[in-house]
Amino acid sequence: VQLQASGGGLVQPGGSLRLSCAASGFSSDNYAIGWFRQAPGKVREEVSCISGNDGSTFYADSVKGRFTISSDNAKNTVYLQMNSLKPEDTAVYYCAFTLVEGTLLEGLYHYWGQGTQVTVSS
Repeated sequence: VQLQASGGGLVQPGGSLRLSCAASGFSSDNYAIGWFRQAPGKVREEVSCISGNDGSTFYADSVKGRFTISSDNAKNTVYLQMNSLKPEDTAVYYCAFTLVEGTLLEGLYHYWGQGTQVTVSS
């Protein structure tokens, strides 16, 4: 499984960004793609995930109501729309793949893309 994350950048507080994760190399319908992030000096934390089979979504409390995860199955791409961004959202964002649906447990994600930097600053 290969994952390619993109879309990061510099944005002002209150602004928006959309991250993309292009996935390839799998054939199962039972999977999840998740987004995780790691801020400087902090441990990596879960953000959101979407299940491949039924499109169910899950969010960390810190991003509920501000971030929206979606997928384009025809393109095998998952998006993370991030609105109302805050300085504390600054981190490297990673997408990852698991064959376990509906989970944000990092240890169950065995395939990871390279990170994309998101910086929220005025």
